[in-house]
Amino acid sequence: MCDTLVALNNATADGSVIFAKNSDREPDEAQILELIPGGVHPPGKMVKCTYLEIPQVERTYTVLLSRPFWMWGAEMGANEHGVVIGNEAVFTRIPYEKQPGLTGMDLLRLALERSQKAEEALWVIVRLLETYGQGGNCGFRHPFYYHNSFLIADPSEAWVLETAGRHWVAERVRDVRTISNALSIRKAGDLASEDVVRYALDQGWCKRREDFDFATCYSDWLYTHFGDGHRRQVCTLESLGRAKGGIRVATVMAVLRSHPVTRGTPWRPDRGLLGADVCMHAGFGPVRRSQSVASFIAHLKPNQFTFWGTATSAPCTSLFKPFWLDSGLPNMGPKPQGEYDPDSLFWRHEVLHREILRDYPTRMEAIQAEREALETEFLSEVERLYGSSAEERYELSQRCLEQSSLAEQRWLDVVRRWPLKTRLAWVYDAFWRKMNRLNKIPQEVLDWV
Repeated sequence: MCDTLVALNNATADGSVIFAKNSDREPDEAQILELIPGGVHPPGKMVKCTYLEIPQVERTYTVLLSRPFWMWGAEMGANEHGVVIGNEAVFTRIPYEKQPGLTGMDLLRLALERSQKAEEALWVIVRLLETYGQGGNCGFRHPFYYHNSFLIADPSEAWVLETAGRHWVAERVRDVRTISNALSIRKAGDLASEDVVRYALDQGWCKRREDFDFATCYSDWLYTHFGDGHRRQVCTLESLGRAKGGIRVATVMAVLRSHPVTRGTPWRPDRGLLGADVCMHAGFGPVRRSQSVASFIAHLKPNQFTFWGTATSAPCTSLFKPFWLDSGLPNMGPKPQGEYDPDSLFWRHEVLHREILRDYPTRMEAIQAEREALETEFLSEVERLYGSSAEERYELSQRCLEQSSLAEQRWLDVVRRWPLKTRLAWVYDAFWRKMNRLNKIPQEVLDWV
């Protein structure tokens, strides 16, 4: 489960394009933030994706990816031309191809490596989809099959592309747009595959061509309903709509941290079995197994593309750090895997996150003010260095990363000293104790094992 959003230059405060995504995966499915250089490739070269090998193109572009550690493809990312893409799992009436094929994450990475504009990336995905289809297991510990939607943007435009098997429709974004785990394009959009209407008519999903509506005809009601994608999309779209004309990077940071609060009751992660949170925390139950394991923001100004990433889970407990493609990434330690590694940025933060989960309403108070102050400082420094050299921006990335790591260590020391004021629901407590054992977190590192 994920949420992706974009604000075009007629909706932002500075005339830029701002794109953002929370990637929701299994709670220990660490995500790697990495820079992959572009290159020129000889004729006949093949590229091995997660499951499938396909012909490589002559030229690929440099990409910044946030990808599950075990996949070739990525959940979200950008390239040197300012093309950015995020994908979403969507659930449709078309049977899922379980044999090895191109995953939605493979399609995303291939499009970033092969395109200079958002619409070009759309057509890269469409052609690969129609040639190879989409298939294969996309789950880490638990098998998970689905189709995909994509939000694709560049410094001047954005598109939503939604698929069902090899059928697809696309819609041009006008100002602000968000997508979640539900088909959302009404009618046939602005572009569509040739047979998308005819197939729905043949299946009896609508009676007349004039009645065709992609989201209605192709959605699987059961999985779409329990995925809560519609509610989360309403939440993100309303948030952007209220800020339209004044949207900033800080605005979308706040949206990615959204938790539903009703009647002034403090939000708690151990309440509720469905997935209505934009900032997702995993919990007990067959539905709420996802967690926001990484968050990513692209700020696309005319002459400089700045990217903000957490490289850690749960944006509410994380700090966004700035990165640039031309300056390279600072040293973030070893690439995380699916088990605890004390040298990994992801796993060091995950200890803090899980300590906060033990008494979320109380323990968030210990970090929230400093988190906001640090990010305000980071945003100010990035604005000050606009147009500066790659070396200066690399130094800033490194400094922000170091400050974040020191802050999180302080926060961990503080929250451990705060007494627990609320008692967790027993099923939620049991779920996380099981996860802590599965992830091999030692007793001396995390008492909650």
